[in-house]
Amino acid sequence: MQPWRTRSRRTILDRTPWVEVESHVVELPDGRVIEDWPWVSIPDYANVVAVTEAGLFLVLRQTKYAVDGPTLATVGGYLEPGEDPLVAARRELLEEAGYEADAWSSLGRYVVDGNRGCAVGYFYLATGARRVAEPDADDLEEQELLLLARDEVREALLRGEFKVMSWAAAIALALVRLDAIEMSERV
Repeated sequence: MQPWRTRSRRTILDRTPWVEVESHVVELPDGRVIEDWPWVSIPDYANVVAVTEAGLFLVLRQTKYAVDGPTLATVGGYLEPGEDPLVAARRELLEEAGYEADAWSSLGRYVVDGNRGCAVGYFYLATGARRVAEPDADDLEEQELLLLARDEVREALLRGEFKVMSWAAAIALALVRLDAIEMSERV
């Protein structure tokens, strides 16, 4: 399979660092040209599913402008320009929750929209998390840090309480990873 080729691009809306919208001229592998392909750029981000030394999940209850009502959320945020995703994940865990973790594993790197780009989300599982400081988040939203048991997190996920897709995906991937680890330890 051959990739599409960008022939040119022009900015339609620039609200950096938060969002930029472009119009691309793209050439398909069969030679057809699309003159006005919309492209959206927002900052890449990291989401962290953190589990304490006692096996409890760090979860935020918060509000978001684009979400109806309160939602459960993972720790996370935008990467600073040039920042390594794991460094950003560690920074966000400390800022938003006041925690550090000993063991970090990647849950993957995911493009938000396969046709329009948007951003790349980097998901991490951090285990052995322990509180080392007071949270120092600069978020605009009100948020409350919760410590939930694994079954409570699973049930909240199934009830749709993680209302942002990247948070729900990160939680689901972390639960699958933890299940796989436990299965391999039993063998």
